[in-house]
Amino acid sequence: MKRLSNDDVARILHEMAALYEMGGVQFKPRAYEKAALSVEALDENVREIYAAGGTRALQEIPGVGKGIAEHIEHLLTKGRFTEYERLKKGTPVKIEELTAVEGVGPQTVRTLWKKLRIRNLKELERAARAGKIRTLPGFGKKTEEKILNGIAFLKSGAGRKILGFALPDIRNIEQRIRDFPEVEDVMVAGSVRRFKETIGDIDILATSKDPERVMDRFVNLPFVAHVYDKGPTKTNVRLKNGLDADLRVVPKKSWGAALNYFTGSKAHNIELRRIALARGWKLSEYGLFASRGKTGRKETFIAGKTEEELYKKLGFRYIEPELREMTGEIAAARENRLPKLVEYRDLRGDLQIQTTWTDGENTVEEYAEEAQKLGLEYIAITDHTKTLAMTGGSDEAKLKRQIKEIDKINSTLKLQSSNFRVLKGAEVNILKDGTLDIDDETLALLDVVGAAVHSHFNLPRDEQTKRVIRAMENPNVDIIFHLTTRILNRRKGIDLDTDEVIKAAQRTKTVIEIDAYPDRSDIDDALIKKCVEAGVKMSVDTDAHSVGHLRFLEYGAHLARRGWAKKEDIVNTLPVSELLGALKR
Repeated sequence: MKRLSNDDVARILHEMAALYEMGGVQFKPRAYEKAALSVEALDENVREIYAAGGTRALQEIPGVGKGIAEHIEHLLTKGRFTEYERLKKGTPVKIEELTAVEGVGPQTVRTLWKKLRIRNLKELERAARAGKIRTLPGFGKKTEEKILNGIAFLKSGAGRKILGFALPDIRNIEQRIRDFPEVEDVMVAGSVRRFKETIGDIDILATSKDPERVMDRFVNLPFVAHVYDKGPTKTNVRLKNGLDADLRVVPKKSWGAALNYFTGSKAHNIELRRIALARGWKLSEYGLFASRGKTGRKETFIAGKTEEELYKKLGFRYIEPELREMTGEIAAARENRLPKLVEYRDLRGDLQIQTTWTDGENTVEEYAEEAQKLGLEYIAITDHTKTLAMTGGSDEAKLKRQIKEIDKINSTLKLQSSNFRVLKGAEVNILKDGTLDIDDETLALLDVVGAAVHSHFNLPRDEQTKRVIRAMENPNVDIIFHLTTRILNRRKGIDLDTDEVIKAAQRTKTVIEIDAYPDRSDIDDALIKKCVEAGVKMSVDTDAHSVGHLRFLEYGAHLARRGWAKKEDIVNTLPVSELLGALKR
């Protein structure tokens, strides 16, 4: 029986939610969705939680009640549970595959199955290309075209995993290898180390005096699904999470050179080799070498034990991995212009959090407790607003009730001699014309107002740009959340003139968010750098819907670093009093 990971369990719970939604069952879809999100957010393996305390321990996971805990138990011990098999038998479709297409939800899947017997992505594409979907009631030609565009976009990201979701597994692998008695140093390199939003595989480097024993231990780790090739110093495997991983053991004196070479990017490495050649040297994963002797065939090792000495020998400062994308980092390093990048420890708060007041899984108090454990000084509660009906969004009256509750919580925290503060906020919906769905009088009562696009994604560029800028011009709007609205591997961002948006942010003093929820990662590094250069302030937020999502703040710090952001570029590096002073009000 396959050993299920947290992702495996969460996937089945998500599928249960979709199956119940397809059947029109009340309440259960939300319950399973909440449980799935909680399992995804766990730092600890769900199997280990069960082994330590059985179903009672599973019930301590937020959103996991007795019934779902028993289902998880059966998944872990038997690989299946009856209710799931019964629902799947009634609708034998690949729900996860189909609902990954933008615009295809559980009810659409149900219709496609009942009317056209579509079970998977291949059959969906075939039916769309044959013009069959447009014939269904309520669909039409535009829906069919949207489905085809969604399939094409999905294929463009095929095989790549979203790093923020994969990171706990990757760090677990790295730690397991570090624990091998024979291993001296170990580090994950490649696009993981550069914190690219999506990754295709994992490159792991290690040093050891007994590399063959290291390889033996590596292939026997429980998360290895298949061994492609095993050698004395290099092994290539397929992991159970679907990623390929290479482990290389390199000589200690070449550690820095190998780390640099396998971290990349390719373009950055090519430029380093060009610089070395211009000096008559050769740079490879083994080190930096100078030729000697009459024939030039003999080589002298110059540098390579550490990356720092390698860069220094080439004539410039050490370049942080996140910057190695050939976006000006080498010239900046040579001229001593590299910024001191923001660090995770600089972040004092999180300015986008959803609670049980709308579509979040935890209460305000639970978020406050977890945030304090993580060392944060404040959080902003930013539940959705009324026109996002699917979330149970707040209207003006509900927002005012939440304001009173947060005031009570802050009073309690003060009585407990805590300096922690919960800020009153909202994620206000930007309507089609750029107006907001909450009145200005109510918004003025809040500490932090974030505004976001959640609909009308296909407006023309000029209209979409004017829409966002109009929202920025509202004096109550402090931050634009997830500006481009993209969802990695699923949905392209809206068509915006980002130069005009950045000019508007300068003029209106509006903060642009770096949304650290992994499948958003919005804005990207190129836009972050534009904001830095324009002096537009940003925030790094998690868009948390569960207390476990607060850990994405670290990932957000790395996204900011990829865009050359410094501490002073990010507003939530400020103490709370200075933060509130830096916002529009």
